[in-house]
Amino acid sequence: MDNTAPFQSFLQVLPPVDFACVYGSSLHPTKHDKTTMIDYILGVSDPKQWHSENLKLNKHHYASWMVHLGGERLITDVADRIGVGVHFNAFVNWNGKMFKYGVVRMHDLLRDVQYWEKFYLCGRLQKPVHIVVDNLDISNINSDNLRAALSASLLLLPSEFTEADLYAKVCSLSYMGDVRMLFAEDKNKVKKIVTGQFDLFHTMYKPFLEEYEAKKFLKLSSTVNDQIQVSQDCDLSVSCSLVSALPPSIRSQMCMKQGGDMKSSQTGRIINDTKIRSREGDANCLQRILRRKVMVSSARQAISGLLAVGGVNATRYVANKVNKAWKSWR
Repeated sequence: MDNTAPFQSFLQVLPPVDFACVYGSSLHPTKHDKTTMIDYILGVSDPKQWHSENLKLNKHHYASWMVHLGGERLITDVADRIGVGVHFNAFVNWNGKMFKYGVVRMHDLLRDVQYWEKFYLCGRLQKPVHIVVDNLDISNINSDNLRAALSASLLLLPSEFTEADLYAKVCSLSYMGDVRMLFAEDKNKVKKIVTGQFDLFHTMYKPFLEEYEAKKFLKLSSTVNDQIQVSQDCDLSVSCSLVSALPPSIRSQMCMKQGGDMKSSQTGRIINDTKIRSREGDANCLQRILRRKVMVSSARQAISGLLAVGGVNATRYVANKVNKAWKSWR
């Protein structure tokens, strides 16, 4: 990317990290607004130690009440006990640009990507990101997350749809049940993300679409305006294969909610005698599970986030969000 330099250079003012990616509106190819906040997720081995070092370097990045009342211990406790393990510093001005960065324990990041434990960070990584640091090869580990997101989206989509519809469904997975969507998010957010980052979505999911086409789960065909049309096989055997690509914990929850007897092999894949009653039933069950996870995580993180940014910045942050939401509804 042409704007990689500022993404990397900002990290030089922070303590070392094991993983760093940029996400959000700053990745839009047409986005050149200097007021746009550049968003990071930073993975570190020990958040408390990392915040301790960062407080020495960048105390002004933190809410003053957290610095004075407990420092790195309070910062980490609020993230872990109230939020979903991520502490965000927002409205950080550096080199003429504004930044926001979320710091998470690598163990927690990996669990969410692999098992959809909180369905928070895995949702971020299901959408386009620009990885700046990747010491533990998260980009490779994230492949299963992308395949699972594609599988979940296919279960929730009809037999025929466009490529744009697919990416909108992938994007919407992590917004189903998000409490912020009720009052503090643009109602057209998913559409804007897909429109602004369509080529990035295409690059991310092309290998998995081709994989599923080779398995005859779906067919891809181009229309007159070069939009890819997708037709998927809705047979129960294909639905079973799609469910088997979901994280084991999600499959277990689906099994319990549907009163089934799904069994997994030692590799975590559903074995051949798994009985799926109906594709629609699976889709509805999956949707309820993800909605519940997102609702809980988004509520916890919203409270944690407001505490983390402090009084003045919290008011500023909420005002910006509500203003965007209000404009989208007008």
